[in-house]
Parts: sequence; C-alpha cells; structure tokens
Amino acid sequence: MDFSFSALRRFPDVEAPSLQAWDATDELLVQQAINTEIEGAAIAVIGDEYGAITLALTDAGLHGVRVHQDLATGRRALARNAETLGLEGFASHELDESLLIGARLVLLQLPKALAELEEIADAVARWAAPDVLLIAGGRVKHMTLTQNEVLGRSFHSVQPQRAERKSRLILASGPRPVPDEPPYPQRTEHPDPSTGSGIGLILAAHGGAFAASRIDIGTRVLLEVLDDVPGGSATDRSLSPSKGRSDTAERVIDLGCGTGALAAFYALRHRDAVITATDRSAAAVASARETMIANGLEGRVTVTHDDAGSELPDASADLILLNPPFHLGASINTRAATRLFEASARLLRAGGELLTVYNSSLDYKRELGHLIGRTEQVHRTSKFTVVRSLRR
Repeated sequence: MDFSFSALRRFPDVEAPSLQAWDATDELLVQQAINTEIEGAAIAVIGDEYGAITLALTDAGLHGVRVHQDLATGRRALARNAETLGLEGFASHELDESLLIGARLVLLQLPKALAELEEIADAVARWAAPDVLLIAGGRVKHMTLTQNEVLGRSFHSVQPQRAERKSRLILASGPRPVPDEPPYPQRTEHPDPSTGSGIGLILAAHGGAFAASRIDIGTRVLLEVLDDVPGGSATDRSLSPSKGRSDTAERVIDLGCGTGALAAFYALRHRDAVITATDRSAAAVASARETMIANGLEGRVTVTHDDAGSELPDASADLILLNPPFHLGASINTRAATRLFEASARLLRAGGELLTVYNSSLDYKRELGHLIGRTEQVHRTSKFTVVRSLRR
C-alpha cells in the first residue's frame, strides 16, 4: 500500500503539531479491506475522521465506497484532501439505509460513546447485506470489553484481533435479528426549571449526541439563567440592556447546539424570536431536529449542520447562546471554544449579546473581552460560570 497518509490535513478542523489526520487504526482497516477483495461499491466506511480510510481505498482502485462522517469539519477535510490528491469516486451519506444497503464490508473507527456504537451496530445489522463483515478498530488505550458486548447484541460472532502498533481490530459477523424500530433517537422529558414539575422540555438524542437525552450540567446552569426573568433575557435585570436591544431578541443563534436544549427552551418562552440552532455534529443536528419536533417547534427553529456557523451571515444575530466544548475527541483542547468565540464575534451585530457558560477553571472571560467586547459575570456556581459579552 503506497498511499501517502502524511499528505492528509485536518483543516478546517483544529490543527496543531500534536494532532494528525490519521492513525495506525486507519492503516490497519485499509489493509484489511484490501485483503478481503470486496469491491468498492459494497464497502461502507463509518467514522473516517478526515478521509484517510476512504481516500486510501479509492487510491487503491476501490471505487464507489460510501462514507459517513459525523463532523462537518471532517466532511470538508475529506473533500479538500480528495481535491488535493486528485481522488474521486466515493460518496458521502448520513447514517441511514442509503449508506449501508447491500454493503458486504463495513469499516468502523470505534466511537467514544457506547450509545453511538450501539446505534451504528444496529444500523449495520438492520440494513447491510446478510453476509456483512463489520471490521471495527481503535487505539488499544481507548478500547474496552464493553464494546465487544455492545457489538455482540447485534452480531453472533465478535472476534477481537491481536493488537498491532497500539491499535486493535474487532471482526463482527452474522447479524442478529433487529427490533421493529431502531433504538435511537431516545427521548426524555425534563421538568420546568421554574417550578421543578411538569413538562418543561423534551430532549431527543441519537447515540452520538453529547450528554444523550440528559441536560448536561453546564447547559442546566445556563437554562437557569435564561429562566431568571420569565418572557425576557436573564441579563435584562442584572445588567443594563445593550443599545437597540428589545426585551425579546429577534434573531437568536444556539451555537454548538447539541441536542437543541437551549434553542428549544428559548423558543418556548420567546414566541416571536427567529432562532437558528447549529452544530458540526450530524448526530447532534439529527437530535436537535427531533427535539424541535417533540416540543412542537418544527418550522420555528432552523437546525443546520455547519462548522461554527460558517454558513450564517455576518452580523445576523442579536443574541448567541453558547456552551462551548473543551475537548477534541479524547484530548483537552480549548481551541475549539476559541473558534466559537471568533465565530460569535462575526455573527453578532454591534451591540448584540453573547451568553456563554463554561467551566469556572477556564480563563475565558479575558478571551471573550478581547474577541467580543465588554464581558461581565452573570452567574457562578461551584463549577460553572455564565458571562454576558456585548459586541463592540
């Protein structure tokens, strides 16, 4: 195999000397696929972060490979890498029947979340060919025996292979019968934070969505702040409103929306607001869309799959709600949050507001003041801080 993995880039995702666009697992999966001699049109690839698997197979003459990538940044990186290398003949899909119908070989970079693995395994068993071989791989330090158990729920045979170059492959075959309905998305009803009772919000989540159908701690803190003043922004009473700001923000963006909790909550309390929820994760976007349907908000909240709101117009928001991540995969890296702060600076109109919740140990207030404008603390708990930044 002569493919040059080192020519691949992560861009437009975060790039750093410690981060690369492929690993040994990609190489092992590619070699196994070539050894099976299965034609490209019968191969599906899932979790190919920046296109290493798909492009190496295409370079080897296997055309018609289908690929699903969760992140918008990964999809753009695949397209850029393909253009740079002059490769074509593969097709991108969502995690659905079109990706897997007739597939005899599925290559999978093992996801971090067991729920995501469960959803993928069910999808392969549900839609792929009866003789499908699923080859899943990962770095040994991130693999667990529970992953084998999850695969065993959907396949009769699950065979871990010997570790090689700190990576390991698992071969799964013999799909088991699947239930009538897929196991995801899952839905959970959450009480109204104002009263602690009744149905305040219904969250839907696919397997790859952060925090599943729960409300993560940071989002919960920001929801409490938003609920501080019924029918208006929580900041209206704690800080003087910005010039030109009405009690109800007309144009609101939930940036990095996850399952859509912030967007749905705001929409339920601000009937006239025009709200966009956006995330770079396809699993998050699919979850947010289901959340809007579950809360009767379909058509009122627009949900988009995008990288840091890159497809939204400049100065198009009166208010941005943000609970930024501080991980990139398994690595702690605050650059992901910085990209969302920079996006917020572009998206906010002059005088617009950014409400950010973050782990109190992180020094984001200074950075927000530099990138956005005057930043003041609105609320603080033992673990999280909420600040309001006014676009200068």
